[in-house]
Amino acid sequence: MNISQKNTGDVSAIITITIEKSDYEPHVKKTLNEYRRKVEVKGFRPGMAPMSLIERSYGQTVLMEELNKLVSGGLRKYITDNQLRLLGEPIPFNLDQQSQDLENPNTFEFTFEIGLAPQLSFTLSKDDTVPYYTIGITDEDKEVEKESLLKSHRKLVALETVDENAFLQVDLIQGDRIINDALIALEVIENSAHKEAFIGKKVGDEWLIDVKQIFTNETDLADLLHVKKEELADMEPLFTVKIKAIEYFPDVVLNQELYDQLFGKDIVTNEEEFAQKLEERLRYKFWQYSETRFSIDAYKMLASKANVTLPDDFLKRWLQYSSEEKVTPEAVEADYPEYAAEFRRRLINHHIMKEQNIEITVDDLLEQAKKIILFQFSLYGIGHIPDENLTSYASNFLADEKKRETLRMRVERNRIIDYVKASVTLDIRSIFVNELQDLYMREGQSNFDELYEY
Repeated sequence: MNISQKNTGDVSAIITITIEKSDYEPHVKKTLNEYRRKVEVKGFRPGMAPMSLIERSYGQTVLMEELNKLVSGGLRKYITDNQLRLLGEPIPFNLDQQSQDLENPNTFEFTFEIGLAPQLSFTLSKDDTVPYYTIGITDEDKEVEKESLLKSHRKLVALETVDENAFLQVDLIQGDRIINDALIALEVIENSAHKEAFIGKKVGDEWLIDVKQIFTNETDLADLLHVKKEELADMEPLFTVKIKAIEYFPDVVLNQELYDQLFGKDIVTNEEEFAQKLEERLRYKFWQYSETRFSIDAYKMLASKANVTLPDDFLKRWLQYSSEEKVTPEAVEADYPEYAAEFRRRLINHHIMKEQNIEITVDDLLEQAKKIILFQFSLYGIGHIPDENLTSYASNFLADEKKRETLRMRVERNRIIDYVKASVTLDIRSIFVNELQDLYMREGQSNFDELYEY
């Protein structure tokens, strides 16, 4: 077996694997002899069937299996022995021309196209500058945070009659069609006359409504009726609505029970301490915003310094070839900038990790998992979790292979960003959160909240 490599560019190459008859014939004969001993052929005792019959029945299958073993093993060994760093995976080159004559086996040739990771060479110094935004806290920010926190701890309470703040559980009936336990919030009904028709109603009341007039938002209406939006146009709008339950969210009262729920027993005991904790939450949240923004700007700077060259044509073909679903070249072309940015980030990370001898341990992953779990609980207003419970949650989180890999990549990113922050000059800029949002909007990021994950 002979394997050769021909570079087709600085970061792409063709690997050719030539397999001679002497490479595969002994193995094929050995396997066919084993088939002859084991398989049952009508009219012959076990092991006595003519070899020519075995070859006709199984020869091509055995030959193809042996060729696959030789090709995959040889390709893998060649990549390892030559320390090739690949982007993507090898893909068969010129698929239309790679059919092999299995009926007249002799010499076989297989070619694969590969994308090579470029060699990077850059260093950071205090001459490099990256902006770092510190976010000021306003009274409005504090009020919004307070309302959000208290809202997350509201509890539904039963009402006797419907008022404008009520949440209703109803059945919607249209002939034989019944939608059980549909949920209606009166606050989403914009027309005051339609809303008034609900006011004062009690559990058990039923009457006829026109859902298309009452619920003008098609997305909300489709959810209510459990249908797709495109099905609404042909749907009869008249339903009988029957009230099964009436509830509302009363205002949350600041008291010791709520403080203990939010922060742990007796950690907060009055409104002043509550306000301090609220500000701590905001400082932590805004610090996350600052860190995320710095990460974006840091990678912009790193990409500029590294000047990464990618095998773009190969990667586009590989993305199409390796996709589980059929993908058109046009679809790959549209999504490619995002894929290319991720390839560049990974190459930059690998360069820095290797250059700075940065390693990630199991303890690093465990600590990061704890931070994620704490953050997730904080979204529901839960700020205190016993350490033994937190460690158990984190261990379960790491048991999932996909989550563990995602976490490893996040820890890697954080370590890279810590290194950048220590190596460059920070251009400190004071800003308010609405101004930071405007910055993202100018860059084409419309959903500010989705940018932040810890």
